[in-house]
Amino acid sequence: MSTSPLADPTYRSLFAAHVVSLAGTGLATVALALLAFDLAGGDAGVVLGTALALKMVAYVGVAPIVGAFADRLPRKAFLISLDLARAGIVVLIPFASEPWHLYTLVFALNACSAGFTPTFQATIPEVLPDDERYTRALSLSRLAYDLENLASPALAAVALVFMSYDALFAANAATFVISALFIAPLALRKSSIGGTDNGWSRVSFGITAYLRTPRLRGLLALAAATSFGGAMVIVNTVVYVRGEFGGSEVDTATTLMAFGAGSMVVALALPAFLDRFSDRTPMLAGGFLIAIALAMTPLLSPSLLLVWLLLGVGSSLVQTPAGRLLKRSSHDDGRASIFAAHFALSHACWLVA
Repeated sequence: MSTSPLADPTYRSLFAAHVVSLAGTGLATVALALLAFDLAGGDAGVVLGTALALKMVAYVGVAPIVGAFADRLPRKAFLISLDLARAGIVVLIPFASEPWHLYTLVFALNACSAGFTPTFQATIPEVLPDDERYTRALSLSRLAYDLENLASPALAAVALVFMSYDALFAANAATFVISALFIAPLALRKSSIGGTDNGWSRVSFGITAYLRTPRLRGLLALAAATSFGGAMVIVNTVVYVRGEFGGSEVDTATTLMAFGAGSMVVALALPAFLDRFSDRTPMLAGGFLIAIALAMTPLLSPSLLLVWLLLGVGSSLVQTPAGRLLKRSSHDDGRASIFAAHFALSHACWLVA
């Protein structure tokens, strides 16, 4: 039997849905920055920063609530409904004429994503119960995120030569519809969970179970390290390249690509390593590497490409095997809650960072 997860037709459709929606989201991210400038001019940074903060608030606040009920809903219908809801919201964003319009739509969009993403992630180990295949699926997912970070700005730049940025929002809506179409024919697990527990106990279950599990507390600590490394790259790349070194926009993009390249190399190489060794070794190594790279940034700033490459390597060493820990620490009936708890808590780290 092939160890490639793409040999499984259900996973193949889910992965296609994931890649298509990622591509559309990347295009919309570029369009969002342009819309913020049209709405606020010189204050666009404040508007965009507020919108992104609301994104994290939606992730942190909504994911545990949705995760509490995701196992009690028909999985396929739930994912399709959220995809279609996201498509409808994205179509409305170009019509925002005031910053508060934008804030409301961005919060609603990411509230839907806070329900969709962890539920989708929790579905993959049910489709691929074999650890070897699941590990390769995690690697493919990491590669998809890295490629989206590298390719979406370039695709958006080409598209904007021929169309306005409003069309990028329409393209994102179309990708969500396509994602729903990929999911529609699949036979996903239908939950038959009963129980009379009240709403709050359902909401608190995922977070409580997550924080009571030692290996998941360790994962959260490593997620915090990853968020601080990532925040350094997102916030300070342009400060170092343009401000301190007087570099160009191309230099800024190249430096960001070094981070993505480090992450992609690890995502490609790590599955073969995990076939023979435990998750603990690469994940701890990744956390230490992030800490060392951050500590040495002031000394190595002339070699920023190297530092950013190391941060990318460390980040991928932590993030790629994370799903394996979540899978081993949960059962089918509560898996969506555990994945949602990790989604919320890790994004809380990002919000702080």
